[in-house]
Amino acid sequence: MENPLEDVATSDLTMLQAINETLHAEMARDDRVVVLGEDVARNGGVFRATEGLFEKFGEQRVVDTPISEAVIAGATVGLAIAGLVPVAEIQFLGFSYQAMHQLAGQVARLRYRTQGRFDPSITIRAPFGGGVRTPELHSDSLEAQFANMAGLKIAMPATAADAKGLLAASIREPDPVLFLEPLRGYRGIRGDVPDGEHLVPLGVARTAREGDDIVIIAWSYQVELACRAADTLRSEGLSVRVLDLRTIVPLDIEAIATAVSHCGRAVVVQESCETGGFASEVIATISDECFWDLEAPVARVSGYDVPYPVGMLEDHYVPDEARIIAAVRHTLELA
Repeated sequence: MENPLEDVATSDLTMLQAINETLHAEMARDDRVVVLGEDVARNGGVFRATEGLFEKFGEQRVVDTPISEAVIAGATVGLAIAGLVPVAEIQFLGFSYQAMHQLAGQVARLRYRTQGRFDPSITIRAPFGGGVRTPELHSDSLEAQFANMAGLKIAMPATAADAKGLLAASIREPDPVLFLEPLRGYRGIRGDVPDGEHLVPLGVARTAREGDDIVIIAWSYQVELACRAADTLRSEGLSVRVLDLRTIVPLDIEAIATAVSHCGRAVVVQESCETGGFASEVIATISDECFWDLEAPVARVSGYDVPYPVGMLEDHYVPDEARIIAAVRHTLELA
């Protein structure tokens, strides 16, 4: 596959380094940008995503909040109305349950309820996902619940370069964006990241692997696993495409329809519980847009419909390369 970064000066960064670099750059570019959340200032964040911001930009622009997700989310509304550009951190996405009334009732609705009087330029960052043996409520994949909140955009990068490009685009976006970062990707994903300004538009999917026989559609860390599965299957003579959605709101319907119509078969991979997960929305989109191009039912690989398990059982819950490969093989075997 052609490398879109081959003619661009790049640095080899982890996803976490790319996020930190972007926060520094955006705060330097626009003095309206403020960062807030638990431990984001003096401590530099529990994962060091905000390291160095407090020392460079000071206590007026990098603020440690109380341990209250509702306060963090609610404060972004007032800051945005005041003309600032808040970038808030929810320490783990599972903790956002404590802020649902603010996220759904205030943040997502701000433009609508004010009849466009205010630009709710709000970015809320939150890590999520399995593979790192976290305690309860730290790894839950809740993206489908937020996708049901009209007015809220959702970005879910799968590469270090996209972490930089999508985060910069989210901060500059005039509507609120939930920016979800895979815990396994913080230090487990690294790659070439463009130096200087780099923007990736929201709502434009990325073909991570070319292929003709079947397409795997995924987002966030599941793209990494899908690519590994595609590479393994390619060594067996199978041509497997991987489509990285990048954002689930807005959803690149055209890219989905093009990939599925070309291949005729599809597997959708998500980390969340199966019932009501965003994979269901993707499959419904496939049915709407390219039903007559399908040569087999669309397969779905998901977590299970149980609370996220304790660490010793995590590997049995989270989708892995073997489960994705099995779903691809089964779909290709169907007449």
